[in-house]
Amino acid sequence: MERIAAPLPMAEAGPVIHLPITPATLADDCTNTLDLHVLAHGDVPDVPAAEWALEVCGLIQTAISLTFADLLDLPQRELVSVHQCAGNPLDPTVPARQVANVTWRGVDLLDVLALTGVRPEAALLWAWGLDGGNFVGRSFVHYLKDIPLERVNEGDVILAHALNGEPLSVRNGFPVRLVVPGYYGTNSVKWLCRLELADHRPESLFTTELYNDPVAGGGTRPVREIAPESIIYWPEPDATIDAGSVTIRGRAWGSDEIVAVGVSVDGGATWHEAQLGKRHERGWHGFTFDWRASGGDHVLQCRATAITGDTQPADGARNAIYSANVTVI
Repeated sequence: MERIAAPLPMAEAGPVIHLPITPATLADDCTNTLDLHVLAHGDVPDVPAAEWALEVCGLIQTAISLTFADLLDLPQRELVSVHQCAGNPLDPTVPARQVANVTWRGVDLLDVLALTGVRPEAALLWAWGLDGGNFVGRSFVHYLKDIPLERVNEGDVILAHALNGEPLSVRNGFPVRLVVPGYYGTNSVKWLCRLELADHRPESLFTTELYNDPVAGGGTRPVREIAPESIIYWPEPDATIDAGSVTIRGRAWGSDEIVAVGVSVDGGATWHEAQLGKRHERGWHGFTFDWRASGGDHVLQCRATAITGDTQPADGARNAIYSANVTVI
């Protein structure tokens, strides 16, 4: 793979792994930007906004190049969405539980594609990042992901330049990153430099090798849609609480809307339906369960179910059921 642009100054050597989120972090409706998880598979590029450009090419009628100023001249929108790490691609069955609820600001990707005339045979959008380097002993020139054009056409994929009301930090993809709500963060390419329309998947480290899950009967599928998941943020793990009336609080989310959350206070032996709040845009749901807590050790669990009927498995998956031990005195 050839480099799209000349090598850039490096702000930070990669890979960069920053996973600060704990259950307590989920208490706020909007996650503080400083608490946001960061994963950079390669080196973090230092790209001045004045020198940045986005190339749009491939199966389109008219190839274009947009500067940062061009992007700001287009209609702007904000979008609330869950942002979740898919976890370690070498150990995808281990839950990472690094999730945030944030507000992005940027340009609707469809507005940009409307300037190009997408050809009917285009089926996938290839998104290229300026970051390269070495990951798990493999070198790569550009981080590259592919998104089905069908997903793009839903109308809420954006080219983001701001996060929670502030310009993106370098670590979070400044000047511009792709944001695909409802998809794991690995698909929301940072330091975006090229969008290419294609009729097939690209072969690269992060498309056809890593971030692919096995499917029954053989083969694999890309890690894209966020599976239903939930976490209890109160009581916190290993907390000691007083007996009596306790309101268990948590968050639930997924690519598809969550319609039910079950809560167990006995390690999954019995389940009770929680009160589920509505999500805003593509953000998370809050849920509560009023528990009459008796003395002793308890294992709290929660299990989200999506409108599709998909629910969290007990174990062996990145969205496995969350458990927390608490002591009631």
